[in-house]
Amino acid sequence: MKLGLGSYAYRWSIGIKDQQPAAPLNAFDLLDRAEALGLEVVQYADNMPLDRYSEADHHKLYEVAQSKGIALELGTQCFDAAQVEEYLVIGQRLHAKIMRVALDEEDSHMAVPDLAEQLRPLLDKARAAGMRIAIENHFNYPSPRMVELLDTINDETLGVCLDVANSICANEWPEETIKMLAPYTINLHLKDYEITPDPYGVGFRIHGTPLGQGRAPIPWILDQLTHCPADMSVLLEHWLPLGAGLEEARAQEQPWIEQTVAAAKEFVKGR
Repeated sequence: MKLGLGSYAYRWSIGIKDQQPAAPLNAFDLLDRAEALGLEVVQYADNMPLDRYSEADHHKLYEVAQSKGIALELGTQCFDAAQVEEYLVIGQRLHAKIMRVALDEEDSHMAVPDLAEQLRPLLDKARAAGMRIAIENHFNYPSPRMVELLDTINDETLGVCLDVANSICANEWPEETIKMLAPYTINLHLKDYEITPDPYGVGFRIHGTPLGQGRAPIPWILDQLTHCPADMSVLLEHWLPLGAGLEEARAQEQPWIEQTVAAAKEFVKGR
C-alpha cells in the first residue's frame, strides 16, 4: 500500500467555506508537506480545485511531484459530465491514475439505471485517458445503493474510494460500510474518530482523532482490503474540529497529520 496525503488533511490551512486563512496552502505547498512526511502520493480533492490552476501549473505540478517521487491523484465533488471531462484532461497532465468523485444526497434521488447511463460515457473517456474513477462513499449516499450502481455498470474502470467513517452519516456503522464496499475498493481514505458522550447525557458527539487514537478498527479495515492491488493509494485524512477558531485549528493540523502518518506507517508495515 502506498501512503499518501489527502488535501482534506489541511482543510483549515487551505480554507473551507467561511473559514479562510490569510495565506492559504496551495497545491505546491502540499507536495512539500507530503515529501517532508515521507509520503508517496498526493490526492487533490474538491477543497483544492485544480481547475483554478493553469495548464502550465498542471504540468509544473507533475514535474515537481516527479522530482520528489510523488504520484498525483485528483478529485471533484460531482458527476457533472462537463466537469468530469475537464478533470480527465487535468488528470492526463498530472499523469494521474485515479480520479475521485463523490455522490451525495441529490444523486441518491436518481434511479440507479439512469445514473448508470450517465456514467458509462464518462467511463469510456476515463479508460481512454488511462484513468480509473473512484466513487467515494459520502455522507448521504447509502452504500447498498452504491453497490447496486457498481454492479449495474460492471466496469473495471469504476470502483470505490472507500472512506472508513463518512457513511456514519448515512446511518451505517463503519464495519457495515467496509464489508459492503471492500470488494469494489481501488482507493482508500483512512481516518480515525471518537464518540464522546455529552456531559449532560443528551446524546453524544462524533469527532476526529489522529489515526490510532480513536475507535476505527484500523488493522481489521486493512485486513478487509488484502485483495486490493499492492500499490493501492491509502490517503490520510482527519476530522480535526474547528474548536476555538481557525488559528487554533491550523496550529493543530500539522501535529495531527504527523501523528497520523507515524501511526499509518506502523499499521501498513508488511502489507
